[in-house]
Amino acid sequence: MDIKPLQIGNLTAKIPVIQGGMGVGISLSSLAGAVAKEGGIGIISTAQIGYREDTFDSDPIGSNLRAIQKEVEKARQIAPEGIIGVNIMVATRQYEEYVKAAVDAGVDLIISGAGLPMTLPAIVGDADTKLAPIVSSAKSADVIIKYWLKKYNRLPDMVVIEGPKAGGHLGFSLEQLQAMEAMNYEEEIKKIIALVNQYAQVHDKKIPVVVAGGVYERKDMEKYLALGANGVQMATRFVTTYECDASDAYKQAYINAKKEDIIIVKSPVGMPGRAIRNTFMEKAKEGNIPHGKCHLCISTCKPAETPYCITEALVNAVKGDVENALLFCGTNAYRAEKLEHVADIMQEFV
Repeated sequence: MDIKPLQIGNLTAKIPVIQGGMGVGISLSSLAGAVAKEGGIGIISTAQIGYREDTFDSDPIGSNLRAIQKEVEKARQIAPEGIIGVNIMVATRQYEEYVKAAVDAGVDLIISGAGLPMTLPAIVGDADTKLAPIVSSAKSADVIIKYWLKKYNRLPDMVVIEGPKAGGHLGFSLEQLQAMEAMNYEEEIKKIIALVNQYAQVHDKKIPVVVAGGVYERKDMEKYLALGANGVQMATRFVTTYECDASDAYKQAYINAKKEDIIIVKSPVGMPGRAIRNTFMEKAKEGNIPHGKCHLCISTCKPAETPYCITEALVNAVKGDVENALLFCGTNAYRAEKLEHVADIMQEFV
């Protein structure tokens, strides 16, 4: 199959692969910069991005906002000519401040999901930052595009379809995830692509569509390109790279995982998610795990009621305390057998 570059307005990624944003601290400047350097699109996750800052305990949001600037600058040093973006969850507390910080840092692209990013164009304003909502259904895509057109006279610059095989928090019910094959999700992908193409044609604008969830090797990309997508977003494969910002122990947890270790969990913030079974998840089933002060992550979290602190669990993960951590992953995490270089992975997708 002939692989074409991914064109997002005036941005061109010679390899149509977006590295998915992974928080907390899994995809920062090292990974995003490496992917962008090789001709893909590198994405920094803003979720608790400032966890290493000295002020994180006393001022988590301020620490995160300062870290956005730092990580974007470091990624630019690695890939001066590359495309660098951020993933910002709509459910993030003070979402607007994170978006503004990303724009001020000069990111090329903002990908936003975990809720419908209805106000994103208003926050970004006239900045030349490309906007890409994450959708899981044709209905949600239609709602966002119609609203953006009516309220802001703006169309998305790209649309990311996140399917049920993705990692981390998912936009599906527990029942849907437990019966993924019955969903026949490829038909939904076709519907979303057709819908976006219809809006693009009417308004004479190219709106590329990228598919995420379950992409691990070139043939996965080719399958989605054959359905009409313009590119793919891939995250899990990049975790077990030398350039990934996570600890070696986190990467090794993927390499050690078996297929039966990949499970669906209920996140403390109210969404189902996909993770690797470990001691921590078994403890969480038995009862609440004590936690420290709130680090103001997700607006849906109720600290007094949460069974465990997702920030603490994810910080433990990225730092390497993998048995006391929530190890988010995609369906293909068990396929990792060794550490790889980003450059070698990207060459596979050329």
